[in-house]
Formats: sequence, C-alpha cells, structure tokens
Amino acid sequence: MLKTLFIACLLALLAAAGYGYWYVATPVAVAKLPAAFDIPPGAGFRAATQRIEDAGIGAGRIQFELLARALGRDPDIKAGSYELASAPTPLELLDKLTRGDVTQAEVRFIEGWTFRQVRAALDAHADIRHDSKGMSDAQLMARLQAAEAHPEGLFFPDTYLFAKGSSDLSILRRAYDAMQRHLAREWEAREPRLPYKSPYEALIMASIVEKETGRAEERDRIAGALVNRLRIGMRLQVDPTVIYGLGEAFDGNLRKIHLQTDGPYNSYLRPGLPPTPIAAVGLDSLRAALHPAKTDAFYYVARGDGTSQFSRTLEEHNRAVRKYQLNGGR
Repeated sequence: MLKTLFIACLLALLAAAGYGYWYVATPVAVAKLPAAFDIPPGAGFRAATQRIEDAGIGAGRIQFELLARALGRDPDIKAGSYELASAPTPLELLDKLTRGDVTQAEVRFIEGWTFRQVRAALDAHADIRHDSKGMSDAQLMARLQAAEAHPEGLFFPDTYLFAKGSSDLSILRRAYDAMQRHLAREWEAREPRLPYKSPYEALIMASIVEKETGRAEERDRIAGALVNRLRIGMRLQVDPTVIYGLGEAFDGNLRKIHLQTDGPYNSYLRPGLPPTPIAAVGLDSLRAALHPAKTDAFYYVARGDGTSQFSRTLEEHNRAVRKYQLNGGR
C-alpha cells in the first residue's frame, strides 16, 4: 500500500515537473501580434496579469502567478506600456515585466521655442500623462522644485525618450536638469571679463542670440556686437525681445508703435538685458554668449540671404540698411 502511494506521489511530482517545464518553455498564446498592454503605476501582480489577459495574451493567470512567486519576482513588475512583437515564453514575459522593458515614445523641444510651445507639444502628445494640466507656469515650476519662478529658457531643447504613460512633469524635470548641467559647465569655461553678473544673465543673452540668427557661423559675431553694446551701456535694440514681450498679441507684424511702447522686454527703450530669457537655448548659442567674437562691430543688419552685414559705426550701419533696403536695421 505504501509502495503504491509512493509511486503515485512520485508520478504526480514527475507529471507536475514535466508540466512546469513545458509551461515555462512553451510560448504563450497571443490572439494578435503585435500585442500591447499597459500596467498602471501601483498595480499588483494579479492586476497586471488581468491586463495581460485582457490584451489577448494567454499566459495562464494562475500558472503565471505561481511562476512569479516561486522565483520571488512577483513584487518586481514595473509599470509602463509594453509591446510584444512575437509570442514569448512565460519566463521571457516575466523577465520583460521585471526589467521594465517598456515601449518608448519621444518628444522633441526645438531650439528657439518659447515655453508656451514646449507646453503645447507636451499637451498634444498622446503618450504623455498630463499631470501639469491646469497649472500656471509658476505652479509648475514649484512642482519641479526649481529655484526660478519664470520658466522661459530653462528647459534644454533636445529629443527626450520616455516610457509611454510618463508624466509631463518628469520629462520637464529632465529638460530642466539638462539645462542646469549645460549652463554650469559652459559658465565655468566662459571668457573672462564678460558683462554678465550670473549664469542666468548669460542664458538671457544666449536666448537673444538664438532668436537673432539661424546661422551657426554668425552666432559668436552677433554675441560680440551685443556684448559691445552692453559694455558701453548702449541699448540692445533687438526685435525678438519686443516680440516676446507682446506675447500672443503679436500677429507677425512688428510695428513702430510696438518699439515705442514701454515694457520690460522693450530693449529699444530700456538699457541692459531683459528680465528673463526669451526662448529655449541650444548649445551653440549658449557657447556664443559665453565666448563672443572679438569684434569692433556694434551694429548688424540682415542682407536678405540669411547672413548679416556688421558695422562699427551708426553711419556705416545706416548705409548698410539703405543698401539692403530693409526697414528692420539694428
């Protein structure tokens, strides 16, 4: 009797072992490939397996949970969006979940964008969780624990990869930290005796350079001319600061009345730098502001072909304006 019972138990153990080996090594049934599913933050293992099953992936809820518990990996699953290009084995699926091998999306912030454009890009992205919705800019900066209340220019323009379902605040934090790193490094390597009192003032100048020219080879000369103006107390007299001050009221046509209307960003009427940056700054413009060309030019005007004519005196500048028949000479 005992011998029979022993044999029955042994056979049952062998059958269970055989089934376990077959289960672990056999690809799960997938209704349709590619298959995608989301695991929300805070979801437990059972809730995750329900999401997997709802996506048409037949991993076997009980068997899959037993496998995870046997390996001690059931607490290690990570939230995010997942995609299967082929049918994995249960062990491969468990590895994917515990590694956090999530599908990624991307968002790009462009050099010269305003923070309003940055927020619009985030708000329009379907794969981003919009945690900043309804927040003012100041509230958003407080949530990021940033030292500054005004966000303009403080988010480094780049392409950011993220797991689908990530918070817009986490993406902004990465962009903010990236700008802080770049600014600190470039400030340490700056040319001596520049007329900036702080890295933030250098960032303001860099944002003006960013908006003043799209030609990389001219950025340091633009910066040199503007630095020359700062050094002698001359007004910067640059259109982009006025345009920024107009905000959404700007209709694409900068008029004489705009230049004659006082405001914190009107560099035609107010000396020195504006109170904040006016756009997102790329590395080229940041480096130009901190390594301006040594030039005797104080003026420049667009030639109409994307390049600028630089002048030392107002008389030379006026001749250049007449030559290139532009009304926006600087």
